[in-house]
Amino acid sequence: MTWGISASFPHAILHIDGDSFFAACEVAKDPRLRGKPVITGKERGIVSACTYDVKARGVKRGMKLGEARKLCPEAVILPSDYETYSLFSERMYEIVRRYTPAVEEYSIDECFADITGMRRVNKMNYPETALQIKRELDTELGMTFSIGLSATKVLAKIGSKWKKPDGCTAIPLRDAHKFLEKLPICSVWGIGPNTAQYLNKYGVRSIQDLVNKEETWVTAMLSKPYVEIWHELRGEMTYEITTERKESYRSISKTKTFTPPSRDQKFVFSQLSKNIENACIKVRKWDLSTLEIFFFLKTQDFKYHGCEIKLSHHTNLPQDIVRTVAEYFPNVFKKGEFYRATGITLMKLKKHAPVQLDLFGAVHAKEGLKQVFESVDELSEKYGKHVVFLGSSFEAMKFGAHLGERGDLPERATQLFKGGTARRRLAIPSLGEVR
Repeated sequence: MTWGISASFPHAILHIDGDSFFAACEVAKDPRLRGKPVITGKERGIVSACTYDVKARGVKRGMKLGEARKLCPEAVILPSDYETYSLFSERMYEIVRRYTPAVEEYSIDECFADITGMRRVNKMNYPETALQIKRELDTELGMTFSIGLSATKVLAKIGSKWKKPDGCTAIPLRDAHKFLEKLPICSVWGIGPNTAQYLNKYGVRSIQDLVNKEETWVTAMLSKPYVEIWHELRGEMTYEITTERKESYRSISKTKTFTPPSRDQKFVFSQLSKNIENACIKVRKWDLSTLEIFFFLKTQDFKYHGCEIKLSHHTNLPQDIVRTVAEYFPNVFKKGEFYRATGITLMKLKKHAPVQLDLFGAVHAKEGLKQVFESVDELSEKYGKHVVFLGSSFEAMKFGAHLGERGDLPERATQLFKGGTARRRLAIPSLGEVR
């Protein structure tokens, strides 16, 4: 397979996408599931992910498990194991980095990579590099990936979907029209149904129809994000590969659904307290503190009630936030109402800084608490999260988030796999063993 490299690939961008990633991870770690229909999301009561044989029965993501069971009675339904999925994700990134350092960790199951100029280093052309990466991902992780290669991110994403699942599609610029004229405009990454309907009114139905529009029309009729997509579809790179790992956050949120729904005020508050503790753990990890918070309660009929609060000072200690939320909680909680989820968002985050000493010892007490939570974080790192927790979170810790079969724990949380440890349980080689 040979093409004019400069004309067809002024840039060589890969999009790597895991096929039914969560379900595939479950199959990869347990060979007994191979060939069986698998669904994850048992703890939520809805389909989080499923293998392609399940999708072929009409099961879709977000569908209630009861409906999914009717369509595929023999499906193996498992609780989600996000810690394991994250480890598979890290392995995916590291395998791709064997061929280029320019890897963007876009999400847990997909990434972009820029292999421009790496032909001599890798001793193969761009399509061959894409195929080799796919072979190593499929073989070493025990699941399939779909890969797209083209001159821009948007075109590469079109390529990864072209033969999904288990595909590897190169879209050289000189042949791009052959692909784009066959696809509806709504299939472009970043163009939703409303924008697609708007474009349809102006005769833009296929992706190629948009590519054929003059720039004056595009800039006059569309906003900046869609102008950038137009450039990307024409092979003009506007979305750069972002290789920097996340170094900070503007806000951090933690939300948790629990079953069965509850109207017990103490239990619902405890679930919210647990979320606050989880959010503060992450805030402290990044050495940040918050000044504004928003908490909400979600009812059984999916209605949200919440409250935004400005704190008196920046903090990353859960006691401060739990104490403040407790003042406003009775105004949000409605007696007799069934609740199914709580959530907290910590906003106005900034680097945590020592507070100036005061005359009444409050700051000194805060510094004492800070040292306590430094110890708590060390214990959590060694023995697992929530080995020590607030009394206000006791009900949530005691009963968990789900009762009945939806409370089943992932296998990873109940037993060690071969080669695993208490803090790293996974039956695949660690990153240190990668060649």
